[in-house]
Amino acid sequence: MSAEDLMLRLELMALQDRYVAAIDNDRIEEWPGFFTEECLYEIVSRENEEAGLPAPVMYCDSAGMLRDRVLALRHANIYERPAYRHMLSGLEWKAEEDGSFSVSSSYVVVNTSIEGESTIYQAGRYLDKVVRTPEGLRFRQKRCIYDTLRVQTLLAFPI
Repeated sequence: MSAEDLMLRLELMALQDRYVAAIDNDRIEEWPGFFTEECLYEIVSRENEEAGLPAPVMYCDSAGMLRDRVLALRHANIYERPAYRHMLSGLEWKAEEDGSFSVSSSYVVVNTSIEGESTIYQAGRYLDKVVRTPEGLRFRQKRCIYDTLRVQTLLAFPI
């Protein structure tokens, strides 16, 4: 691996690490800042992904929609706030001709209930399009493809 490839890997890992840290540490207001203004965020089952069915359980197609989601989470929705912890692995990337990067990585999200019981909430993979902006690397697209057949509890927070 060249020094340039190593530096890019570290940048991509840092973007993912900051992203999950914001979610895991209840700094959800930071979440939209990881994306470009024109972006796509969706959570889709592996079954739908493999069948080519466009039926995400969460869909946002702009940073404005992400910001609206944060406002709803903080002020409108009623739900048990999750205590997420993400584990990431298997980061792979490919440089695209337009200067973006196609990035994939695996994730596991553990949720701890208010009773103190920790369970695997979701496992899957991120399929991302990452671009370099004046502010640093940002997601132009983040697709969370979860492996389970269904979401076990209310999905309010991003993965």
